Amino acid sequence: MSRRMAITGIGVLAPTGLGAAEHWENSLAGRSGLRPLPDSAALPMKVGGRLTGFDEDELIEPRLRVQTDRWSWMALAATEFALADAALDPTGEFPFHLSVVTASSSGGNAFGQREIEALYRSGPRAVSAYQSIGWFYAASSGQISIRHRVKGPCGVIVSDGAGGIDALAQAGRHIRRGVQAVLVGGTEAPLSPYALVCQAGQGSFSGEADPALAYRPFSRQANGFVPGEGGAMLVVEEWQRAHLRPAANVYAEIIGTAATHDARHPAAPPADGVQLARAMRLALERAGCVPADVDAVFADGAGTPEGDRAEAQALGEVFGGRKVPVTVPKTMTGRLNSGAAALDVAWAALALHHGVLPPTINTGDPAHDLDLVTEARPMPGLRTVLVVARGIGGFNAAAVLRASDR
Repeated sequence: MSRRMAITGIGVLAPTGLGAAEHWENSLAGRSGLRPLPDSAALPMKVGGRLTGFDEDELIEPRLRVQTDRWSWMALAATEFALADAALDPTGEFPFHLSVVTASSSGGNAFGQREIEALYRSGPRAVSAYQSIGWFYAASSGQISIRHRVKGPCGVIVSDGAGGIDALAQAGRHIRRGVQAVLVGGTEAPLSPYALVCQAGQGSFSGEADPALAYRPFSRQANGFVPGEGGAMLVVEEWQRAHLRPAANVYAEIIGTAATHDARHPAAPPADGVQLARAMRLALERAGCVPADVDAVFADGAGTPEGDRAEAQALGEVFGGRKVPVTVPKTMTGRLNSGAAALDVAWAALALHHGVLPPTINTGDPAHDLDLVTEARPMPGLRTVLVVARGIGGFNAAAVLRASDR
C-alpha cells in the first residue's frame, strides 16, 4: 500500500500554448494569454484567457466532435499530448491496469447552450440525442476511457478549482490499489455566452478591460480574477514501473496530497485561511516533509483582496517567518476552474524538471509580505514544491511534488 507515483507525461492546452514545450517557453517569457472577451458589455468580466491555435478539426475526429463539447475536445487532445510525451501506448497495456480521473466544474457549456436554443426554437424533437452525454461532467473521463481502451477504475471529481489536485489524490489511491498508470487532470471551456452568464453572479470577477490590469493577485490593485479555458492532462505511473521504462521521462514524484473544506455557505465572505493552512500542513505531513523542506509554492492566487489575504495568512501560518518563493503563473491564463490546479501541477512538474520557476506577471504594488516571483527565476537546487488550490464553495487542496531521482 506504499506504492509511489511519478508524473511521466504532460499534455497542456492553455492560453500559454498547446503542448508542454510551447506552454513552458511562453511561461518563462511571461507571455500572457489574456484577451478581451467579445460581446462582454453586459457582463461583469471583460477579459479572459483564450486558447489560440487550437484546431479541433485537426485534433478531434468528426464523429467525436458531434457527440462532445469543446471542454472534452480539450481533454482528449491534452491526453494525446500527455501519452505521446510519456511514450506510452495504451493499446500495448493490460486495459484493467489503466485508469482515468478528470476534474470538471461545469461540463459541456456550449453544447448545452446549443441544445437549449434548439429546444426553445423548435421543440423537444430538435434536441440532439447526444445532449444526455455531451454536457455531462463525466463526459471527458468516459470519452478518454473509450478512446484509449482504459478499463480500470475511472471517475470524475467536482470541486471547482481544487479539482485537479483532488483528482491527483484519487489517482494515487488507484495506484496504491494496483493500477499501473492513470490519465489524470482537468480542462474547462467556460467562455461561451451561456457559461459566462452562469458565472456572472459570483461577484468576484475583475471588471477591468485592460488584460494587464485585470488579474493581479497579492497586489494592492487586486480587483478580482478573470476566467480562462483549457487545462492539462498528466500521465501518472507507479514509481518503480516508471523508472524501469527506458522511454519514460520522469518529471516529478507526487509525494503528498490533502483536501479540506471551509464548511461555510458559498455566498459567505471568504474564510480566514485556517482550513487552507490545514490542507498544506496535512499534505506536507503525508509527504514526510516539514515546511523548511519546501523550496517554492505555486499559490492559488484568488485575485480578490479578501481571498489573497486569507491565502497570505495561511502561508504565514505554515511557513512562519520564512519567505519561501511564491508564484502564480495562472496570471498568464486566468483561473481555469477545474483546469486550474491540473495546470499548476504541470507547471510545478516542469519547474522541478528544468530547475526554473515561472513568473507571476502584472503584479502591481505588493500587498502582502511575500517573496513573489515576478520574473522567471532559475533555481538549480529546486527539489520540493507545494501546489495550493481553492475552489468556489469552500474547497481547499494541496499537493507536494519532489524532483525525480532520475
